[in-house]
Amino acid sequence: MTKPETPDGGVCLDLDTIEQELRQVEPYQREGHTARTLLRAADLRVVLIVIKAGSRIAEHRADESASVHVISGHVRLHLPERIADVREGQLLLLERGLAHDVEAVADSAVVLTLGWRGDS
Repeated sequence: MTKPETPDGGVCLDLDTIEQELRQVEPYQREGHTARTLLRAADLRVVLIVIKAGSRIAEHRADESASVHVISGHVRLHLPERIADVREGQLLLLERGLAHDVEAVADSAVVLTLGWRGDS
């Protein structure tokens, strides 16, 4: 497992390469999705999630505000009041505490960014 980066000095990551690596690991093959924390700082988390078409991530909620940026594919989030279809190149903003699940309409890669209040 790769240790998450810190933002010290500026960091550039190759998301295409990381996406391909994640699609080869056993949890992705078994569960249909996996993730890697790319950045862990005292005030911010950035996570790359890859998910196979037809797979779901069960309902959950984040204690922090979040953004979901689809870098490839198409995901559907079931929110309390509506369904949000988010396609490649789109960004969905979520308020803290909003319950949702995630369904992959196509093989997808998503960058999840979370504000963070706590120790790194």
